[in-house]
Amino acid sequence: MPQGLLPFKYEAEKKQSGLTALGGLPVYLDLANVAGLQRLTEKHLAARKASQGWRDSQMITALTLLNLTGGDCVDDLEILESDEGFCQVMRRAENHGLPRQERRKLEKRWRKKSTRTLPSASSVFRYLDLFHDPEQEKLRVTGKAFIPATNKHLAGFTKVNQGLVEFLQANKSCATATLDMDATLVETHKSAALYGYKGFCCYQPFNTWWAEQEVILHTEFRDGNVPAGFEQLRVFKEALNCLPQGVEKVRLRSDTAGYQHDLLRYCEMEKNERFNRIEFAIGCSVTKEFKKAVAEVSEEDWHPVYIIRDDKRVPSGTEWAEICFVPNAIGHSKNAPVYRYLAKRSVLNRQQTLPGVEQENDDLPFPTMDLREIRYKVFGIVTNMDWNGERLIHWHHERCGKSEEAHAIMKDDLAGGKLPSGKFGANAAWWWIMILALNLNNIMKSLALNAQWQPKRLKAIRFKLINLPGRVVEHARTLWVRLSGSHPNFDQQQPGSYSLE
Repeated sequence: MPQGLLPFKYEAEKKQSGLTALGGLPVYLDLANVAGLQRLTEKHLAARKASQGWRDSQMITALTLLNLTGGDCVDDLEILESDEGFCQVMRRAENHGLPRQERRKLEKRWRKKSTRTLPSASSVFRYLDLFHDPEQEKLRVTGKAFIPATNKHLAGFTKVNQGLVEFLQANKSCATATLDMDATLVETHKSAALYGYKGFCCYQPFNTWWAEQEVILHTEFRDGNVPAGFEQLRVFKEALNCLPQGVEKVRLRSDTAGYQHDLLRYCEMEKNERFNRIEFAIGCSVTKEFKKAVAEVSEEDWHPVYIIRDDKRVPSGTEWAEICFVPNAIGHSKNAPVYRYLAKRSVLNRQQTLPGVEQENDDLPFPTMDLREIRYKVFGIVTNMDWNGERLIHWHHERCGKSEEAHAIMKDDLAGGKLPSGKFGANAAWWWIMILALNLNNIMKSLALNAQWQPKRLKAIRFKLINLPGRVVEHARTLWVRLSGSHPNFDQQQPGSYSLE
């Protein structure tokens, strides 16, 4: 390492010192064991049934912890492998509670004595390939949306994640589930990736966020050319099946991708046996017929939408009105359900046009219309709820808060934004492992950390909790992770605040 002019120098530690730069990471390892992550992966993935080599639980645990520490590629496992203190904790944790017969059985999985604590990059790539089905690739048709069927190993991730959500629900029960459904674009330069609607090669996973518990309930990895609303009803049914016991009421929020009459009918007509009628608020398409209905609303029927600013309730500049609108798709049927349609409008503040520069009105990325010589941005919401319009709009806007923030965390704070392979199934498994890490971190904030940690992003958690320097020592057959007693966050965690039940 290059030396500077200041009076300090670097040298390598020559003794086995047990130092670690990840003094807070064992807390996540402990939570993963309490939540049953290892047990769930062995039961539901079953990709490594062979009697030799790394087990499913070892692979998934290593890659989950890699996400939490900030690693975004398979090669970053070498950073964890070189952390002597953490590897000492990891080895002890793997054998914790196992009888002697089981420990010997694990040792026999290696022809030679294993010299590694974590899997190597080559073994991880071989493992991820097990989730890819090459036969599905033969079914692709150029120019058509296609979602490859998951093999039995990849399908197991849904059950693994469901087990984590059930653990959270058992320790922090919630009777209402507000589900936010939305897709996100993961830009990539993989040769197998397809172009998305924004004009670059990407994948487009479709996620279902449980707002009250702040976890991803369900995800489906997709190609970039698959529209967000493609087969959304099927995905919604799968997400409902993932909800744990104790949930009594379900609400759905979505953008205009969810404006599908089969989905709306399913929610309104009590088609789900467990939850019956499902309330929803979904963005609707602003068609010519919708604009015509908006134009018929009188000025006195428009109501301001207020926001809180400096502890005062002030107008936001947006107005709402309930409109009389029946779409053509359901207007021909007497048995069709009747929904409420709300319109939002806000004055379009337009800059003055520079001399010699023509400004096109149709190039705006949102719908507009002229009402009484004023140009407005116009949006629509369809719902089967009886809430006041302003309350409903604010509630629908919350979808763009936490769920959109979760997408940013997936791609920026975790490894979801850097896919490891050109194979669809391998990338799908990588995405699922990232989801497990995201949920594990949110479970940690919900159950084990003080309230001040709730709004913190992973960047702050790594700086203040995970990346703590320490020393691992063994005393009285117990490993002790010694941290600086003067560190301000030493006593912020609350161990033991979750149960094994």
